[in-house]
Amino acid sequence: MNSPYYEIIHLIERLHRQFLDVLKIELERAGVRDINNVQSLVLHNIGNDEITVGELTMRGYYLGSNVSYNVKKMVENGYLIQERSIHDKRSLRVRLSDKGHTLNKALADLYKRHEELLAEIGMSEENLSELNSNLLSLEKFWASQMTGGELKLPKTGTK
Repeated sequence: MNSPYYEIIHLIERLHRQFLDVLKIELERAGVRDINNVQSLVLHNIGNDEITVGELTMRGYYLGSNVSYNVKKMVENGYLIQERSIHDKRSLRVRLSDKGHTLNKALADLYKRHEELLAEIGMSEENLSELNSNLLSLEKFWASQMTGGELKLPKTGTK
């Protein structure tokens, strides 16, 4: 039998993968074939902002090389506009194009529909807020472990 802590670690991973599957299906239903589910999440994270790839990496907790690749593909497919920063010519800034804004609006509508469906099955806004609060506490705990936590391994007898 696993502890609740161990179970939640696996549940978070499964939920993320399952949500990506939901996005993939929704994109396919809408006939959107030139952007994938992960890219649509990145696009939604950009929203109405104009940001650098580095800022996007920090904001979304994506791996840098994956963000760079996904941004490049979204620029090629017309979802993002990429320009050099006027203050730092080494830095590239991205923002949504009209096509990107259209998809972002569709994603926001999808999330709103999901919230309504969740309310119908008893997951109220209050329940979701409590869940968010608990997950944020877990995130803070894990962040604290990266800066000061120590993994205690049993001694094995080898030197």
